[in-house]
Amino acid sequence: MKALITSPFHESGFKILKKYMNIVYENWRETGVLYRDPEEYIDKINKEKTDVLITEGDYIDEDVLNNCNIKIIGVCRGYPDNVDLKLATKKGIPVFFTPDRNADAVADMTIALILSQLRHLTRIDRLLKSGNFYIDRGDDLARLYREFRGWELGNKTVGIVGLGGVGYRVAKRLRFGFGSKILVYDPYVDNQKIKDIEGKSVDLANLLKESDIVTLHAKVTDETVDMIGEKEINLMKPSAIFINTARAALVDEDALFNALKKKRITGAGLDVFGIEPVDSDNIFLELDNVTVTPHAGGSTFDSEILQSKMIAEDIEKYLNNDTPKYLNNPEILKK
Repeated sequence: MKALITSPFHESGFKILKKYMNIVYENWRETGVLYRDPEEYIDKINKEKTDVLITEGDYIDEDVLNNCNIKIIGVCRGYPDNVDLKLATKKGIPVFFTPDRNADAVADMTIALILSQLRHLTRIDRLLKSGNFYIDRGDDLARLYREFRGWELGNKTVGIVGLGGVGYRVAKRLRFGFGSKILVYDPYVDNQKIKDIEGKSVDLANLLKESDIVTLHAKVTDETVDMIGEKEINLMKPSAIFINTARAALVDEDALFNALKKKRITGAGLDVFGIEPVDSDNIFLELDNVTVTPHAGGSTFDSEILQSKMIAEDIEKYLNNDTPKYLNNPEILKK
């Protein structure tokens, strides 16, 4: 067998896979190449004579599956939505994936964005780097402390929208690490999970009204697209902070931008946007009450190690006729 790996992959995964196959490794984060054009991807796969694909963002669509001799697919994502899963299943091709492989990373980033807003880190950093601030007298220092006086996270009520893999980890960090009060809106969550984080289940309107910090961790579905719009933002406290490390589709970006610009709410920490990749043209960068990061919440060395082991260990189990843990189409095992 021969594998084409275009996802970031760690040596711990290579060590397992090399027992079963030859490997061509072209990490897209180093090459800058994402295969979104099926013809280009087909040419690459057939040229390398690969039958195992391990990817993060390449599109494995109908054309790729019908024109390449693919035997195994591994997707280093929380859900393999870049694969034609129905056709892969019909062809008996196992599709492995990596649920929650970066959930801890995104949870950490969420906490970082919250703290950045509570302690005004973005504004302070910009001011000191501007070259326009000097402390010549005691009242300069006093003004600095007055203007940038912050808040402690432990005394805040945090509303978590979506208590999945990331939301649950955020809640645990906040409740047991900082002592924050936790409100949860998630119509589908197991009540035991809410008990585990000592949270309180509320509807969305009450969460928005009562929370000092609102952080989004819901999946994108028909019912969650634009779930936070002008109406919902107007329910929030003027002192509230808004965090989104989930998906931009959950929010009406224009409504959020206008609310932040008019100081309808105090600030925001944002890692996801309608137009990505993010660069210096992002409109939120003009606001001094927003911390912007370029969809980097899940990008850690640790998550790369974890996803590599998850994929490699499952492929090994599959090849040895053991039951894989993270197979998205387990029905193929019956064939």
